[in-house]
Amino acid sequence: MDTTIIETQMPSMLGAAQDAGIPVKIEARGVNVHYGAKHALKSVDIDIRANQVTAFIGPSGCGKSTFLRCLNRMNDTIESCRVAGSLRIDGDDIYDPTLDVVQLRARVGMVFQKPNPFPKSIYDNVAYGPRIHGLFNSKADLDAVVEKALRGAALWDEVKDRLGESGTGLSGGQQQRLCIARAIAVGPEVILMDEPCSALDPIATAHVETLIDELRANFTIVIVTHSMQQAARVSQRTAFFHLGTLVEEDDTATIFTNPRDERTQGYITGRYG
Repeated sequence: MDTTIIETQMPSMLGAAQDAGIPVKIEARGVNVHYGAKHALKSVDIDIRANQVTAFIGPSGCGKSTFLRCLNRMNDTIESCRVAGSLRIDGDDIYDPTLDVVQLRARVGMVFQKPNPFPKSIYDNVAYGPRIHGLFNSKADLDAVVEKALRGAALWDEVKDRLGESGTGLSGGQQQRLCIARAIAVGPEVILMDEPCSALDPIATAHVETLIDELRANFTIVIVTHSMQQAARVSQRTAFFHLGTLVEEDDTATIFTNPRDERTQGYITGRYG
């Protein structure tokens, strides 16, 4: 086994033994996803705990991003996609047909693989969501929301004197932190991150990973990553997916040092992937 993985993750695992006492934020039971005739996700059961980082790992095409997109109904945009089973956030049925999907996506924000700032100013990128949802009463209120979100994304000090400049003019790492600021500006409870560092250089990746660790004090975070080292560094829980099946989920230290399933062991030690 690659001992580098084990060594880099251990500081994140302090207190893992107390996981059982942490409230469940999202509960999934028997979740199946089909894309047309393809059975992409098979009977997934998992509890995602509040104010922790849960990492989804596994080979390409294993279902981890498909499941992530179930959590804020992004799969609704795919005509051939059918989702069955139970998914609840704080007991509320995510797939209740009477649920306002716009409000759901305010509760469950998303940061994508490639930074995707709007072709607007830095200020307007962050203000977009609060404007849509009417989360302010005055320009001063909106200014405060924008500043709070940019501070929360560890970006304020770098951009406070150029809020009127285009968000697309920032560096890749700054753009991704701007997208995180845009996500948190509407006050979500959960942040989904689909390989948020895959397009970033190592220094920008380190900034985002530090930010993720800080954000979990206020948000529940679910991250899909192909990097086992990243999962080990940032997460408290790790779930391993393989061929559309959730093979196992446990505290990150256990997954990387003492997995229950041979498939997990094989993936972590590089025998396949």
